Amino acid sequence: MAKPRRGVQFQHRGSVHQNGRRPSVSESDGVSEPGSPAAAAMNGKLGTSKEEAEEEQLPTQSEYEKKKQNFITRSIWSLIMVAGFFTAMFSGHLYIICIITGIQIVSFKEVIAIANVPSKAKNLRFTRSLNWYFLGTTMYFLYGESVIYYFKHIVLVDKVLLPFATHHRFISFMLYVIGFVFFVGSLQKGHYRFQFTQFAWTHMALYLIVVQAHFVMNNIFEGMIWFFLPASLVITNDIFAYICGITFGKTQLIKLSPKKTVEGFVGAWVCTIIFGYAMTNVLMRYKYFICPVNDLGANIFTGLECRPNPVFIPHAYYIPSLLTDIPLPFSLHIPSTVEIAPMQFHILVFATFASLIAPFGGFFASGLKRTFKVKDFGESIPGHGGITDRMDCQFIMGFFAFMYYQSFIAVYKASVGDVIQTAILGLDQDEMVEVVKGLSKHLVNQGVVEESVLECLTGIVGKRR
Repeated sequence: MAKPRRGVQFQHRGSVHQNGRRPSVSESDGVSEPGSPAAAAMNGKLGTSKEEAEEEQLPTQSEYEKKKQNFITRSIWSLIMVAGFFTAMFSGHLYIICIITGIQIVSFKEVIAIANVPSKAKNLRFTRSLNWYFLGTTMYFLYGESVIYYFKHIVLVDKVLLPFATHHRFISFMLYVIGFVFFVGSLQKGHYRFQFTQFAWTHMALYLIVVQAHFVMNNIFEGMIWFFLPASLVITNDIFAYICGITFGKTQLIKLSPKKTVEGFVGAWVCTIIFGYAMTNVLMRYKYFICPVNDLGANIFTGLECRPNPVFIPHAYYIPSLLTDIPLPFSLHIPSTVEIAPMQFHILVFATFASLIAPFGGFFASGLKRTFKVKDFGESIPGHGGITDRMDCQFIMGFFAFMYYQSFIAVYKASVGDVIQTAILGLDQDEMVEVVKGLSKHLVNQGVVEESVLECLTGIVGKRR
């Protein structure tokens, strides 16, 4: 009897291939002899599978390259922005004002764009034009208020600018009314919801961006320190929130920003206070930073001259004997008096607001982007997104800095501009002449000017009468 051959498999009649034919031996048997056509086919399949595996790895490599390129771009533009900022700040207040103006305009454009529907706006008259008109009107009003307040001694004595200064608010109001009338006149049936949504969205953008940036501008006029210090505190807090978060962060802070942690939030607060205290000690030494603007042409080399605000002058504070009598090791002792400038106390409030409140401006922006399902407000800065993405916390911080300064730090006293404004708006010409004569006589008595000046002035006034 012949022995059955091992390794040979017979097909069952019921086994049929998926395409309707019976499978061949090479298809049914998973093992093929080397060099056979079946083996070559299997090697071809294996080669194909290896190529497919390599192709599957390619997207991972391209994703890595993409992240690497984005990191390089982000780093380069970060250095460009930092260098440009410090160059502008040291060049003079006017350059910083130009930067803030540019940020206002671009941020407004980005915020308006995310709520715009191009297909609808294209068919409606004045939709985009009215947005820019309201921006221009708002900036005219706010910039005019600042110029009149801080440079009234120049504006009010100029023959051309005087009418604009005295009627500035009425002119601004009438400009707004013109825009309002044009908006109502442009309403079209079937588009009411879209047009009123755009109207409300435009006004919200004006308040959140342009109005708050206006107070940042006023901080510059009050002294460079009131602009630079709040801005640097926000940046420092953002950096240390990231460092502390990746180092020991575990507890999620808010759902709007899943990567924010409580540990990073608190750790950044402590680090920001330390940075703020150290930076304040440096900036207080330079009048270029602490003096209000009286010359827009000044820079870091020419400097500014003023009587420093008392907040920058150190005061002696006495420490209770209950603390000074505490024995310390290594022959150390607590001094009975310490000299601290009041600004070093105020900076604790600034740093706390920058750490605990200002980040909610960023959370608000995150919620806004999630509402409209966009990642960034724009692509104004390569690698960073839009200008608004970088300034979301700065606007509310600058607003707070202005309010705090005006409430607790500013020294209110009569200035040359205030006296001129009171005289021009409250006195007639004869009364103003008497004021000038009285001031001239006082200066003659003090030896500041010669008596011939008073005689000349009296002669001129007599001829006019």
